[in-house]
Amino acid sequence: MKPVTEAWLVTAGDDLEAIRALRGNPQLTAVVAFHAQQCVEKCLKAVAEERMGTVPRVHDLRRLWEVVADQFSCMLNLDVLRELTDVYTDCRYPGDLGLLPSGKPTEQDAARFEQCADQVYAIVLSILS
Repeated sequence: MKPVTEAWLVTAGDDLEAIRALRGNPQLTAVVAFHAQQCVEKCLKAVAEERMGTVPRVHDLRRLWEVVADQFSCMLNLDVLRELTDVYTDCRYPGDLGLLPSGKPTEQDAARFEQCADQVYAIVLSILS
């Protein structure tokens, strides 16, 4: 594995650790969502780097998925990728601070986002190992 690919995965793992540290705090569901988005983005970019030698400079998880989907033997949940992209985009603006169209992510949303990040991380590790 290329050193830069490994670096993407290390930082994705750091995002997973942050999610685990924040889990269960209803005040921090938007922060959990942010780290889940970051984990998935870094995992998809690791695949792009390792397999294609180039990393798209985009944050939209659906667009990243389109770039690397043929490297996977499974399909990711595009609805969750859209939600994570929306949360990430909105969290950069103080008035919206990590909101979904329906408002702040619930604890159930945060749990779904954590599950998605965990799954993508595990799948990418198996693809690149």
